[in-house]
Amino acid sequence: MGDQRSLPVPDGLEGERLDAALARLFGFSRSRAAELIASGEVLVDGTVPAKSDRVHAGAWLDVTIPPPPAAPMPVAEPVPGMAIIYEDDDIVVVNKPIGVAAHPTVGWTGPTVLGGLLGTGHRVSTSGASERQGIVHRLDANTTGAMVVAKSEAAYTHLKRAFKERTVDKRYHALVQGHMDPLRGTVDAPIDRHPSGDGRFAVVAGGKDSITHYDTVEAFRSASLLDIKLETGRTHQIRVHMSALRHPCVGDLMYGADPTLAARLGLSRQWLHAVSLAFEHPATGEWVAFTSDYPEDLARALRIVSDES
Repeated sequence: MGDQRSLPVPDGLEGERLDAALARLFGFSRSRAAELIASGEVLVDGTVPAKSDRVHAGAWLDVTIPPPPAAPMPVAEPVPGMAIIYEDDDIVVVNKPIGVAAHPTVGWTGPTVLGGLLGTGHRVSTSGASERQGIVHRLDANTTGAMVVAKSEAAYTHLKRAFKERTVDKRYHALVQGHMDPLRGTVDAPIDRHPSGDGRFAVVAGGKDSITHYDTVEAFRSASLLDIKLETGRTHQIRVHMSALRHPCVGDLMYGADPTLAARLGLSRQWLHAVSLAFEHPATGEWVAFTSDYPEDLARALRIVSDES
Protein backbone atom coordinates (compact mmCIF):
# COMPACT_ATOMS: atom_id res chain seq x y z
CA MET A 1 0.00 0.00 0.00
CA GLY A 2 1.43 3.39 -0.96
CA ASP A 3 1.63 6.61 0.96
CA GLN A 4 -1.57 8.68 0.35
CA ARG A 5 -1.27 12.47 0.19
CA SER A 6 -4.14 14.95 -0.31
CA LEU A 7 -3.59 18.69 -0.47
CA PRO A 8 -4.61 21.83 -2.37
CA VAL A 9 -2.26 23.32 -5.00
CA PRO A 10 -0.48 26.26 -3.29
CA ASP A 11 -0.86 29.76 -4.81
CA GLY A 12 2.85 29.80 -5.74
CA LEU A 13 2.37 26.95 -8.24
CA GLU A 14 -0.51 28.60 -10.19
CA GLY A 15 -0.11 27.85 -13.91
CA GLU A 16 2.76 25.33 -13.53
CA ARG A 17 2.76 22.08 -15.48
CA LEU A 18 1.46 19.25 -13.29
CA ASP A 19 4.69 17.19 -13.45
CA ALA A 20 6.77 20.25 -12.48
CA ALA A 21 4.34 21.14 -9.66
CA LEU A 22 4.47 17.60 -8.21
CA ALA A 23 8.28 17.58 -8.45
CA ARG A 24 8.43 20.82 -6.44
CA LEU A 25 5.81 19.76 -3.91
CA PHE A 26 7.22 16.33 -3.14
CA GLY A 27 10.91 16.60 -4.08
CA PHE A 28 10.62 14.02 -6.91
CA SER A 29 12.37 14.25 -10.24
CA ARG A 30 10.11 15.42 -13.11
CA SER A 31 10.39 11.95 -14.70
CA ARG A 32 9.29 10.26 -11.44
CA ALA A 33 6.32 12.66 -11.25
CA ALA A 34 5.42 11.84 -14.88
CA GLU A 35 5.54 8.08 -14.09
CA LEU A 36 3.10 8.54 -11.19
CA ILE A 37 0.73 10.55 -13.39
CA ALA A 38 0.94 7.96 -16.21
CA SER A 39 0.20 5.08 -13.82
CA GLY A 40 -2.94 6.78 -12.50
CA GLU A 41 -1.55 7.59 -9.04
CA VAL A 42 -2.48 11.29 -9.33
CA LEU A 43 -5.95 12.87 -9.35
CA VAL A 44 -6.68 16.59 -9.77
CA ASP A 45 -10.13 17.51 -8.42
CA GLY A 46 -11.02 13.82 -8.67
CA THR A 47 -10.14 13.36 -12.35
CA VAL A 48 -7.17 11.74 -14.10
CA PRO A 49 -4.93 14.47 -15.61
CA ALA A 50 -2.14 14.59 -18.22
CA LYS A 51 1.38 15.48 -17.11
CA SER A 52 1.36 18.62 -19.28
CA ASP A 53 -1.88 19.96 -17.76
CA ARG A 54 -1.47 23.32 -16.02
CA VAL A 55 -2.48 23.39 -12.36
CA HIS A 56 -4.63 26.04 -10.71
CA ALA A 57 -4.19 27.31 -7.18
CA GLY A 58 -6.64 25.64 -4.82
CA ALA A 59 -7.26 22.60 -7.07
CA TRP A 60 -7.32 19.43 -4.95
CA LEU A 61 -4.49 16.93 -5.47
CA ASP A 62 -4.74 13.27 -4.45
CA VAL A 63 -1.38 11.51 -4.86
CA THR A 64 -0.50 7.89 -4.06
CA ILE A 65 3.25 7.40 -3.64
CA PRO A 66 4.09 3.69 -4.04
CA PRO A 67 6.50 2.25 -1.46
CA PRO A 68 10.12 1.98 -2.68
CA PRO A 69 10.98 -1.49 -4.00
CA ALA A 70 12.42 -3.66 -1.24
CA ALA A 71 16.17 -4.16 -1.50
CA PRO A 72 16.72 -7.66 -2.88
CA MET A 73 18.57 -10.10 -0.64
CA PRO A 74 21.45 -12.26 -1.86
CA VAL A 75 20.47 -15.80 -2.83
CA ALA A 76 22.98 -18.13 -1.15
CA GLU A 77 23.95 -20.53 -3.93
CA PRO A 78 27.34 -21.49 -5.36
CA VAL A 79 28.31 -19.64 -8.56
CA PRO A 80 29.79 -21.94 -11.23
CA GLY A 81 33.25 -20.82 -12.30
CA MET A 82 33.84 -18.42 -9.40
CA ALA A 83 37.22 -19.35 -7.95
CA ILE A 84 38.76 -18.18 -4.68
CA ILE A 85 42.20 -16.62 -5.34
CA TYR A 86 42.98 -15.97 -1.66
CA GLU A 87 41.21 -16.11 1.70
CA ASP A 88 41.94 -15.47 5.36
CA ASP A 89 39.87 -14.33 8.37
CA ASP A 90 39.54 -10.77 7.05
CA ILE A 91 39.32 -10.87 3.26
CA VAL A 92 38.42 -13.14 0.38
CA VAL A 93 39.66 -12.39 -3.15
CA VAL A 94 37.58 -13.99 -5.89
CA ASN A 95 38.08 -14.47 -9.60
CA LYS A 96 34.70 -13.23 -10.85
CA PRO A 97 33.33 -14.99 -13.94
CA ILE A 98 31.19 -13.51 -16.71
CA GLY A 99 27.50 -12.84 -16.02
CA VAL A 100 27.83 -12.37 -12.26
CA ALA A 101 26.96 -9.12 -10.45
CA ALA A 102 28.82 -8.04 -7.29
CA HIS A 103 25.67 -7.93 -5.17
CA PRO A 104 21.89 -8.01 -5.71
CA THR A 105 20.22 -4.92 -7.18
CA VAL A 106 16.66 -4.14 -8.21
CA GLY A 107 16.15 -5.70 -11.63
CA TRP A 108 19.10 -8.14 -11.49
CA THR A 109 17.95 -11.75 -11.19
CA GLY A 110 21.25 -13.46 -12.04
CA PRO A 111 23.98 -14.82 -9.77
CA THR A 112 26.03 -12.57 -7.47
CA VAL A 113 29.48 -12.70 -5.89
CA LEU A 114 27.90 -12.24 -2.48
CA GLY A 115 25.38 -15.05 -2.99
CA GLY A 116 28.13 -17.33 -4.31
CA LEU A 117 30.28 -16.77 -1.21
CA LEU A 118 27.35 -17.27 1.16
CA GLY A 119 26.34 -20.38 -0.80
CA THR A 120 29.74 -21.98 -0.24
CA GLY A 121 29.74 -21.25 3.49
CA HIS A 122 31.91 -18.13 3.61
CA ARG A 123 31.27 -15.76 6.49
CA VAL A 124 31.02 -12.20 5.17
CA SER A 125 31.09 -8.87 7.03
CA THR A 126 27.62 -7.56 7.84
CA SER A 127 28.55 -3.89 7.40
CA GLY A 128 26.70 -1.69 4.97
CA ALA A 129 23.27 -2.39 3.53
CA SER A 130 22.32 -6.04 4.05
CA GLU A 131 22.30 -6.76 0.31
CA ARG A 132 25.87 -5.43 0.01
CA GLN A 133 27.52 -7.15 2.97
CA GLY A 134 31.29 -6.89 2.69
CA ILE A 135 31.20 -5.42 -0.84
CA VAL A 136 33.82 -2.64 -0.97
CA HIS A 137 34.06 -2.30 -4.78
CA ARG A 138 32.33 -3.74 -7.82
CA LEU A 139 32.98 -5.11 -11.28
CA ASP A 140 30.31 -4.90 -14.01
CA ALA A 141 28.35 -8.15 -14.39
CA ASN A 142 30.18 -8.94 -17.65
CA THR A 143 33.63 -7.73 -16.58
CA THR A 144 35.71 -10.60 -15.19
CA GLY A 145 38.65 -10.76 -12.82
CA ALA A 146 39.97 -10.09 -9.33
CA MET A 147 37.61 -8.66 -6.73
CA VAL A 148 38.08 -8.41 -2.96
CA VAL A 149 35.27 -8.85 -0.41
CA ALA A 150 35.62 -7.95 3.29
CA LYS A 151 34.90 -10.77 5.74
CA SER A 152 35.27 -8.82 9.00
CA GLU A 153 33.90 -5.49 10.22
CA ALA A 154 37.43 -4.09 10.58
CA ALA A 155 38.39 -5.14 7.06
CA TYR A 156 35.21 -3.59 5.65
CA THR A 157 35.94 -0.21 7.26
CA HIS A 158 39.63 -0.30 6.27
CA LEU A 159 39.03 -1.32 2.65
CA LYS A 160 36.13 1.12 2.16
CA ARG A 161 38.50 3.90 3.20
CA ALA A 162 41.33 2.59 1.00
CA PHE A 163 39.09 2.58 -2.10
CA LYS A 164 37.74 6.05 -1.23
CA GLU A 165 41.25 7.46 -0.72
CA ARG A 166 42.47 5.74 -3.93
CA THR A 167 45.28 3.81 -2.24
CA VAL A 168 44.22 0.54 -3.92
CA ASP A 169 46.13 -0.40 -7.09
CA LYS A 170 43.48 -1.61 -9.58
CA ARG A 171 44.78 -2.82 -12.94
CA TYR A 172 42.79 -3.97 -15.92
CA HIS A 173 43.57 -5.25 -19.38
CA ALA A 174 41.30 -4.07 -22.18
CA LEU A 175 41.33 -5.00 -25.85
CA VAL A 176 40.15 -1.85 -27.63
CA GLN A 177 39.40 -1.14 -31.28
CA GLY A 178 42.08 0.61 -33.32
CA HIS A 179 45.34 2.16 -32.09
CA MET A 180 45.75 4.67 -29.29
CA ASP A 181 47.29 8.02 -30.08
CA PRO A 182 49.30 8.67 -27.96
CA LEU A 183 50.21 5.07 -27.10
CA ARG A 184 50.04 5.90 -23.40
CA GLY A 185 48.11 8.62 -21.65
CA THR A 186 45.51 9.69 -19.10
CA VAL A 187 41.82 10.33 -19.62
CA ASP A 188 40.46 12.87 -17.13
CA ALA A 189 36.79 13.36 -18.00
CA PRO A 190 33.76 13.49 -15.67
CA ILE A 191 31.20 10.67 -15.84
CA ASP A 192 27.52 10.50 -14.98
CA ARG A 193 24.40 8.73 -16.17
CA HIS A 194 23.74 9.10 -19.91
CA PRO A 195 20.94 11.65 -20.47
CA SER A 196 18.91 9.02 -22.38
CA GLY A 197 18.25 7.20 -19.09
CA ASP A 198 18.85 3.79 -20.72
CA GLY A 199 21.37 2.52 -18.16
CA ARG A 200 24.46 3.76 -19.97
CA PHE A 201 26.94 6.23 -18.53
CA ALA A 202 28.70 9.00 -20.44
CA VAL A 203 31.23 11.81 -20.21
CA VAL A 204 29.00 14.61 -18.93
CA ALA A 205 29.92 18.15 -17.86
CA GLY A 206 29.46 18.38 -14.10
CA GLY A 207 29.68 14.57 -13.66
CA LYS A 208 31.87 12.83 -11.08
CA ASP A 209 35.60 13.27 -11.60
CA SER A 210 36.97 10.17 -13.34
CA ILE A 211 40.62 9.43 -14.13
CA THR A 212 41.91 6.52 -16.23
CA HIS A 213 45.61 5.88 -17.02
CA TYR A 214 46.33 3.61 -19.99
CA ASP A 215 49.42 2.15 -21.64
CA THR A 216 49.55 0.12 -24.89
CA VAL A 217 50.92 -3.39 -24.22
CA GLU A 218 50.64 -4.52 -27.84
CA ALA A 219 49.13 -3.07 -31.01
CA PHE A 220 47.56 -5.54 -33.43
CA ARG A 221 46.15 -4.84 -36.88
CA SER A 222 42.56 -4.24 -35.78
CA ALA A 223 42.90 -3.65 -32.05
CA SER A 224 45.23 -2.79 -29.16
CA LEU A 225 45.77 -4.50 -25.81
CA LEU A 226 45.95 -1.89 -23.06
CA ASP A 227 47.14 -2.00 -19.47
CA ILE A 228 44.85 0.32 -17.52
CA LYS A 229 45.23 1.74 -14.04
CA LEU A 230 42.11 3.25 -12.51
CA GLU A 231 42.53 6.21 -10.22
CA THR A 232 38.78 6.51 -9.61
CA GLY A 233 36.20 3.72 -9.80
CA ARG A 234 33.08 5.03 -11.51
CA THR A 235 30.46 2.72 -12.97
CA HIS A 236 31.51 1.62 -16.50
CA GLN A 237 34.49 4.02 -16.26
CA ILE A 238 36.93 2.26 -18.61
CA ARG A 239 34.18 1.44 -21.10
CA VAL A 240 32.92 5.05 -21.14
CA HIS A 241 36.38 6.63 -21.39
CA MET A 242 37.54 4.29 -24.18
CA SER A 243 34.29 4.89 -26.07
CA ALA A 244 34.71 8.66 -25.66
CA LEU A 245 38.18 8.34 -27.28
CA ARG A 246 36.53 6.43 -30.19
CA HIS A 247 38.35 3.24 -29.15
CA PRO A 248 35.59 1.22 -27.44
CA CYS A 249 36.42 -2.11 -25.78
CA VAL A 250 36.10 -4.83 -28.42
CA GLY A 251 32.72 -6.54 -28.03
CA ASP A 252 31.20 -3.68 -26.02
CA LEU A 253 28.12 -3.12 -28.19
CA MET A 254 26.50 -0.96 -25.49
CA TYR A 255 29.27 1.61 -25.99
CA GLY A 256 29.61 1.56 -29.76
CA ALA A 257 31.87 -1.40 -30.53
CA ASP A 258 31.78 -2.96 -34.01
CA PRO A 259 29.35 -5.93 -33.93
CA THR A 260 31.06 -7.56 -36.93
CA LEU A 261 34.43 -7.65 -35.17
CA ALA A 262 32.79 -8.94 -31.96
CA ALA A 263 31.11 -11.76 -33.90
CA ARG A 264 34.35 -12.70 -35.67
CA LEU A 265 36.11 -12.98 -32.30
CA GLY A 266 33.23 -14.90 -30.73
CA LEU A 267 32.70 -12.23 -28.05
CA SER A 268 29.33 -11.71 -26.38
CA ARG A 269 30.60 -9.00 -23.98
CA GLN A 270 33.25 -6.33 -23.56
CA TRP A 271 36.91 -7.47 -23.65
CA LEU A 272 37.79 -6.14 -20.19
CA HIS A 273 39.43 -8.03 -17.34
CA ALA A 274 40.55 -7.01 -13.83
CA VAL A 275 44.04 -8.54 -13.97
CA SER A 276 45.35 -7.44 -10.58
CA LEU A 277 44.43 -5.89 -7.29
CA ALA A 278 46.93 -4.70 -4.68
CA PHE A 279 46.33 -2.99 -1.34
CA GLU A 280 47.43 -2.76 2.26
CA HIS A 281 46.12 -5.83 4.11
CA PRO A 282 43.51 -4.54 6.59
CA ALA A 283 44.81 -6.70 9.46
CA THR A 284 48.59 -6.97 8.93
CA GLY A 285 49.27 -3.67 7.15
CA GLU A 286 51.50 -5.42 4.60
CA TRP A 287 51.12 -4.71 0.87
CA VAL A 288 49.42 -7.67 -0.82
CA ALA A 289 48.82 -8.26 -4.52
CA PHE A 290 46.58 -10.72 -6.37
CA THR A 291 46.35 -11.54 -10.06
CA SER A 292 43.77 -13.20 -12.29
CA ASP A 293 44.34 -14.97 -15.64
CA TYR A 294 42.23 -14.19 -18.69
CA PRO A 295 39.11 -16.37 -18.96
CA GLU A 296 38.73 -18.56 -22.03
CA ASP A 297 36.47 -16.23 -24.10
CA LEU A 298 38.93 -13.31 -23.80
CA ALA A 299 42.02 -15.49 -24.31
CA ARG A 300 40.51 -16.96 -27.48
CA ALA A 301 39.57 -13.54 -28.90
CA LEU A 302 43.08 -12.24 -28.18
CA ARG A 303 44.63 -15.25 -29.99
CA ILE A 304 42.49 -14.58 -33.09
CA VAL A 305 43.43 -10.85 -33.15
CA SER A 306 47.09 -11.75 -32.69
CA ASP A 307 47.02 -14.40 -35.46
CA GLU A 308 45.44 -11.92 -37.86
CA SER A 309 48.20 -9.36 -37.33
